[in-house]
Amino acid sequence: MTAQPIAEPIAATVASLMPRAKAELSELVAFQSVADPAQFPPSECEAAAAWVADALRAEGFTEVALLDTPDGSQSVYGYLPGPAGAPTVLLYAHYDVQPPLDPAGWDTPPFELTERDGRWYGRGAADCKGGFIMHLLALRALKANGGIPVGVKVVVEGSEEQGTGGLERYAEAHPELLAADAIVIGDTGNFRVGLPTVTASLRGMTMLRVRVDTLGGNLHSGQFGGAAPDALAALIRVLDSLRAEDGSTTVDGLAADAEWQGLEYAEEDFRRDAKVLEGVELIGSGSIADRLWARPAVTVIGIDCPPVVGATPSVQATARAQISLRVPPGQDAAEATKLLTAHLRAHTPWGARVSVEQIGQGQPFQADVASPAYTSMADALAAAYPGEEMQAAGMGGSIPLCNTLGGLYPEAEILLIGLSEPEAQIHAVNESVSPEELERMSVAEALFLVNYAASKRG
Repeated sequence: MTAQPIAEPIAATVASLMPRAKAELSELVAFQSVADPAQFPPSECEAAAAWVADALRAEGFTEVALLDTPDGSQSVYGYLPGPAGAPTVLLYAHYDVQPPLDPAGWDTPPFELTERDGRWYGRGAADCKGGFIMHLLALRALKANGGIPVGVKVVVEGSEEQGTGGLERYAEAHPELLAADAIVIGDTGNFRVGLPTVTASLRGMTMLRVRVDTLGGNLHSGQFGGAAPDALAALIRVLDSLRAEDGSTTVDGLAADAEWQGLEYAEEDFRRDAKVLEGVELIGSGSIADRLWARPAVTVIGIDCPPVVGATPSVQATARAQISLRVPPGQDAAEATKLLTAHLRAHTPWGARVSVEQIGQGQPFQADVASPAYTSMADALAAAYPGEEMQAAGMGGSIPLCNTLGGLYPEAEILLIGLSEPEAQIHAVNESVSPEELERMSVAEALFLVNYAASKRG
């Protein structure tokens, strides 16, 4: 079986399955599966995991298990044997999602899949519940057109968005479980809708919480303000030290001048994709691709301080922030963590007490896009997107599992594809998926499995 004669029937089968895919994605999006018990009940993640496991059983997977990982989350594992002598391919997605942020900012309920203007809206629709549906569509299309030509392992993570490393540690403790000849990570996406893209690199990540203490308790700002050290003001000074005047990330000792070699990102396209307000400048230096894919980037993702509503005239005794640092390929996330921690301590003013807590870390990843598996994927994407050729781009986000799998299975080829193109607005309000992209990427994944099996026989 080769991909060329089967491309049309595969595409026809996937097209016929799209109504079912929408119904299933609706069910999966309805689970409020944020893997943080401080925000949502753990039962939501447990129910989502059970749904994924049931879906794999319904597809005939002979082994299906809920993996209790060390961070307290559950990943779902399934195995479907292939023909004798066939290679094994691991398909990855995650069912946990980012918090919806302010539900009032959504045009439709975040946990209710809603079709609008040709897209399907809902938290996780693209990142990455849609990725799991993509895997199901590809496998169903193959079963309907001669059978699945490879052994298939599926793992669907339950805490990827939290960066707490549960599946990585589980895989390290059970190295035989996820072993495969090729690994398809379904958690990235095309450079833009209609342009088939594989992800060549991922930035790593470190996540820290910094706390500043200056007083034994809050004080009246009229009586003590002007001499009493304000913890919130001290924290603001610390956070401001992480950026140069142009907004570039400046962590003492951390290189920030690398250049991206590959697909470029036009500034006008980026401004549109990022919805930058008229007249607001972009930050940083170098090309857009340099800033997004080749250089570190710090973001303050949360601050504990008094809200404006109900604020009192007080000098703050304590302030806390959570900081994310994206680490590009070529840099070590553990070393970046040490440098960031030292920077925070060195730039805390007025002798204030400062404590730093690490809550997450993942290494950057660089793929080998010249490998045989990528050749198989290039042919599959060309067939699924007539008239287009596969492009390779970077991705500023992190998937820590990639490096874990690369270390455990150095002979395995790791490919990164998915549904998170710019219009998807993953991690933001009004996240959505393009059903056309879901359809075409499912066709591409099915054809890739055909091509890859043929290459191993060849």
